[in-house]
Amino acid sequence: METALLGAAEIRDLAERAGIRPTKTLGQNFVIDPNTIRRIISTAKIRPEETVLEVGPGLGSLTLGLLDAAERVVAVEIDPPLAEQLPDTVRRFRPEKADRLDVVLSDAMKVRHLPVEPTALVANLPYNVAVPVLLHLLAQFPSITHGLVMVQDEVADRLAAEPGNKTYGVPSVKASWFAEVRKAGVIGTNVFWPAPKIRSGLVSFTRREEPLADVDRVALFGVIDAAFAQRRKTLRAALAGWAGSSQRAGRILEAAGVDPTLRGERLGVNEFISIARAAETVPAWVARGDVLPRGYSQ
Repeated sequence: METALLGAAEIRDLAERAGIRPTKTLGQNFVIDPNTIRRIISTAKIRPEETVLEVGPGLGSLTLGLLDAAERVVAVEIDPPLAEQLPDTVRRFRPEKADRLDVVLSDAMKVRHLPVEPTALVANLPYNVAVPVLLHLLAQFPSITHGLVMVQDEVADRLAAEPGNKTYGVPSVKASWFAEVRKAGVIGTNVFWPAPKIRSGLVSFTRREEPLADVDRVALFGVIDAAFAQRRKTLRAALAGWAGSSQRAGRILEAAGVDPTLRGERLGVNEFISIARAAETVPAWVARGDVLPRGYSQ
C-alpha cells in the first residue's frame, strides 16, 4: 500500500501552523503535488539502504517521500522556523520513521560536516544559488555517489550541456569534473506554491568512480573561470590575465596541445585539465617577456 504524501491543503496548513510565508530571498517554492514527489523519487533511483542529503526541505513534502525510499535523510535547512517544524511534521505523518531524520540548521554553502555521511543528494535547490550549492556539496562530501536536483530549467540545461552547445559554460565544465550529468526532465510551474514564473528542470548525476586527473581542482577551476569570463575572446586573449600575459597564455596552450584561437565553449573538461597541467611547466618569467635563461629549451 502506497503511503500518502503531502498535497496543497496539507502544505498550506503546515505553513499556517508555523506562521510561514514563502520568501523570494530564500528561494522558497514548496512542492504541493504528490505525483511530482513520486516522479522525483523514482528518477533519483534511491536504494533502501541509502542515506540521502536533502537541501532546503521546506515544509517536508519531498522529505516524507525520501524517508519512504531511503534508510535515512539528512535535511539541511537555512530557515529556523522550517528547520524547527520539520521533525514535528515527520512525527505527525511518518511516526515510525521519525528517528531516521537528522535536521541541520545551516546555509548549505557553509556546511562542512554532517551527522551521517550521505550517499545521495536529492533536493529542490533554490534557483539563485543552485550551482554553487551543488558544486560545494560534491566537493565537500565525496561520499555522495549520485543524485537528482531540481533547479531552474535554464540552469538544468547549462549543467548538462556539452561543448559547443550555446548553453555550455562554467557550470557545465565544473559539474563534469565531478560527475556524469544529464537532464532528466522538466517540471511545470503549477506544482509549486507559490508558483514560479519559469519551469524547473531535473538534473541527474553520477559521480565519477575515479578523478579525471590528479590536477589541483582549485587551479583547474581558475582556468575555467578565466576562459569563460570573456566568451567572445579567443583562449589566448581570455587567459592572458590568468596567465600573466597573452604570450605566456599562448605558450601554455601550445604545451597543452590546445588551439589558442578556439573559444572556451569548444573545450571539454579534459582540455581544461591539459591547460592546468601545462601551466605548471611554463615558468612565470615568460609572462614578463624575458629572454630564455641559459640552458632552457622550449
